[in-house]
Amino acid sequence: MAKEPPLRRGWTTGACAAAAAKAAYAGLLTGRFPDPVEIPLPRGQRAAFALAEAGRDGAAATAGVIKDAGDDPDVTHGALVRATLRPGAPGSGVTFQAGTGVGVVTRPGLPLAPGEPAINPVPRRMIAEALGEVAAGDVMVEIAIPGGEALAQRTLNPRLGIVGGLSILGTTGIVTPYSCSAWIWGIRNGIDVARAAGLGHVAGATGRTSEAAVQALYGLPEMALIDMGDFVGAMLKHVREHPIPLLSIAGGLAKVTKLAQGRLDLHSKRGFADLGALAQVAAEAGAPAALAERIAAANTVLECFQLADRAGFRLGDLVAARAREVAAEVLGDAPVQVEVLVFDREGGLVAHAEAAERKRRA
Repeated sequence: MAKEPPLRRGWTTGACAAAAAKAAYAGLLTGRFPDPVEIPLPRGQRAAFALAEAGRDGAAATAGVIKDAGDDPDVTHGALVRATLRPGAPGSGVTFQAGTGVGVVTRPGLPLAPGEPAINPVPRRMIAEALGEVAAGDVMVEIAIPGGEALAQRTLNPRLGIVGGLSILGTTGIVTPYSCSAWIWGIRNGIDVARAAGLGHVAGATGRTSEAAVQALYGLPEMALIDMGDFVGAMLKHVREHPIPLLSIAGGLAKVTKLAQGRLDLHSKRGFADLGALAQVAAEAGAPAALAERIAAANTVLECFQLADRAGFRLGDLVAARAREVAAEVLGDAPVQVEVLVFDREGGLVAHAEAAERKRRA
């Protein structure tokens, strides 16, 4: 079998913005736009970018770069990242403005204050360093992504209170395919926004059905919902460092079973639930030997639960309890109570392992 070629890496919106800004600054000062334009990256590498557009209009200069995310399924792949530079007020240094398609922060808890353009701190430093290679001066940098407001609806920005468009992201300048760094960034920032709003209860869900179900169960505001997807480990580790009193983990049968088996990345590419191990757990909890054998021979996790239900064995409660133990172990000594809820495909509650503190209060 032929070996598959390695996945191609790409560039973050922050790197593209820095490249466009440097080219525009050179054009503003000299009338000449370097193409390709080379910039430094945060970890010491350098990268070159071809320009998609460039021009001057009076006291402003604009340059644009098409984002290439490599083989990563990034919603901004192929988008134009445009920088427009104008002289800034004397003594202002490098300042930033959100153009069309770039969002503005409206809630506390993010790395930027409300009212600031959603150009994250590392991309701001990247832009400033790239401009410094042209000249030192006072300059206003406007970053735009045409069509970005529509693209942002496919991200976590609306839930985070970032309105009007996308965020300019990136900590290394390089996109590693399927690292899902933007998703994990959204999880962490969602927790931080909930904390800043004073919420004492948040819910991380693996998908839309479980999210809608746990929201309806508790009447949670949207700000309390964390779209963790498969990244339960990333969520738990951030909550451990930034505690919230009560964390609900909501998911379907297969995802919660994988968590119960100690997996903190629930994606199918990281493996499937171990039905043999599930059968052994059931047997240790008192399931009849015949049922344990049928569970081990089943084709899917759903079939395992159906077999257990017909036999009157509460496999769901057992799995939820094991999953809660795994989550609690990750949280360690953090002052966080954690519970696990298992929902079926219609949003029905199949099993619930309540937080220990909630049980004591009952």
